[in-house]
Amino acid sequence: QLQLVESGGGSVQAGGSLRLSCSTPTFTYSQKCMGWFRQAPGKEREGVAYTQLGLNITHLADSVKGRFTISQDNAQNTVYLQMNSLTPEDTAMYYCAAVLGACSWPPTNYPFRGRGTQVTVSS
Repeated sequence: QLQLVESGGGSVQAGGSLRLSCSTPTFTYSQKCMGWFRQAPGKEREGVAYTQLGLNITHLADSVKGRFTISQDNAQNTVYLQMNSLTPEDTAMYYCAAVLGACSWPPTNYPFRGRGTQVTVSS
């Protein structure tokens, strides 16, 4: 079982920044893709980003390009989602997700996911 542990959510004002972290402490298989998706109340899940562990392959949703970046610490099996210039529209529960093998879009389809971390952006 691939356990995902998320951290870093919180409340910020518009224009602020947050960094989310997701680690897989119990599963070190290197051929996996990790990503993030989010879900706001009353809205559908939305893919945010993914990164292929061990490779310089990333993808970001158009809605966050230029504001969010996804990075990884492969040795620690950890991925980060740096979120800058946050707006109230970014308010959602953010979920880390993972799939064995190659990345694909959207990360909402990945079979493994964490419990989520809340991000709230006030105007």
